[in-house]
Amino acid sequence: MMEIEQFMVGVVGTNCYVAVNGDTKEAFVVDPGDDADALIQYMEKNNNIPQAILLTHGHFDHCMAAEELSGHYKIPVYAHEQDQEIMENPSWNCSGMIGKRLTFHADHFFHGEKDHITLAGFDLEVFHTPGHTPGGVCYYAQKEGILFSGDTLFFESIGRTDFPKGSMGQIVRSIKEKLLVLSDDTKVLTGHGENTTIGNERVRNPFL
Repeated sequence: MMEIEQFMVGVVGTNCYVAVNGDTKEAFVVDPGDDADALIQYMEKNNNIPQAILLTHGHFDHCMAAEELSGHYKIPVYAHEQDQEIMENPSWNCSGMIGKRLTFHADHFFHGEKDHITLAGFDLEVFHTPGHTPGGVCYYAQKEGILFSGDTLFFESIGRTDFPKGSMGQIVRSIKEKLLVLSDDTKVLTGHGENTTIGNERVRNPFL
């Protein structure tokens, strides 16, 4: 069973998630935000065994704690190859919004439109969902009925496309072709704000 702890951190209220296998205590982290200490304290308190860090995209508010967390646990960071430039370019990863020029790195990159990874005993499909950024991805645990949507899909909204390399046409196409085809009861764990379901977004999202 997948047990999920949600953290909201940083100046823009980023949602970060620790997904834990209740049987083995193995875990993975989605978008560690900027508070490695909180994540480490939680996982050590609960005897979790982190396996990897999954980034949905390369903006600063989702990536800042990745390096510290990766170094602490000696675990890899995953992202999509089309966001490598975003992560490594301070002008594109929006770190200037907090008065800094930061760069971020991943150990492994996804390459295609759809990929797959197994972590902590869970099978995850990796959907390439460009629009908010060129290499934005969503992680889908089909058996558990859970989608980590990052900044692609929000509660009755979608990710911003006015940042560098964003595209309104791409993000709407990504959501319609890759996310709205999922079952209505799929729980959507978003990068900001409250969570939702695919069914709710199919009916009530004004952007779709």
